[in-house]
Amino acid sequence: MEKQGILVYLESVDGHPIKVSLEALNAARQLAAQTDKKVAVVLVGDDSAAAIAASYGADEVLTVAADGYQADAYTAILAALYERYDVSCLLLGSTRDGKELAARVAARTGAGCISDAMSLTSDGTWIRSIYGGSLQETVSAGEKTVVTVRSGTFGKPEQDTSRTAPITAESVDNAELKAVIKEAVKELSESVNLEDAEVIVAGGRGMGSAENFQMVYELAQLLGGVVGASRPAIEDGWVPRNHQVGQSGKIVAPKLYIACGISGAMQHVSGMSGSGYIVAINKDEDAPIFDVADVGIVGNVMDILPLMIEEVKARKS
Repeated sequence: MEKQGILVYLESVDGHPIKVSLEALNAARQLAAQTDKKVAVVLVGDDSAAAIAASYGADEVLTVAADGYQADAYTAILAALYERYDVSCLLLGSTRDGKELAARVAARTGAGCISDAMSLTSDGTWIRSIYGGSLQETVSAGEKTVVTVRSGTFGKPEQDTSRTAPITAESVDNAELKAVIKEAVKELSESVNLEDAEVIVAGGRGMGSAENFQMVYELAQLLGGVVGASRPAIEDGWVPRNHQVGQSGKIVAPKLYIACGISGAMQHVSGMSGSGYIVAINKDEDAPIFDVADVGIVGNVMDILPLMIEEVKARKS
């Protein structure tokens, strides 16, 4: 990798890069076009996505061996590469791990940190969302920056399967780690990939009970989507916490988002307002969710969801 280049941390699952990491790569390509710099992707632990990273536009792929995600270890790796190559900008997706690593690496290297970037201006500054999505600001953090990219904003780069890139194996000394994971206990909850979903059916407090929330699951299954939830539904125990959409959950941008019994608090809207098409169901015609919805249905969600489920079943049959 050349000095003063652009580095992208690529998260992958089962050998496939996640959507928001590819969006970070797309943002890096845009920055590279402005600065005439090369873009390198770093894969930590699992290097099976190297060929895919090249096909999406990486000029080089750096791989580093590691045993599973561990914040201290991954921070040490990214910070070491940042300084080794005198990186001008490190980009990460705004995932749980990405946000954690961005702050840690910026603190360790003395770089400026910009979170939830939504676009890049022609003069190389970033636009990001603030105050729960109610405002946007243009910000620059100097010559050395760490940037997290908001899901659903930059889009994935076009893939060219004939494109290749050199792969370089790097090594980083982690002898000074403060903590080492000795054993990982599997989380007793279903896995859910909200960030990459094209259809999300989300339920809120208006669903009334865990039993009623099963209709959200049913509609999501019929539409080939996944289940999301607002914070009240999570806190009431109707659905596991890894389904939460919003400022304190996951930022999503599916093609279709159906909000069932969700009032539309700013904290929730900031996490799904980038969706392609939003359908909202709420009995309160003044609910804030209707301000961002493409289609608003005013009525009792307990009456409307069964009709939607039956209609989808009829059309599928």
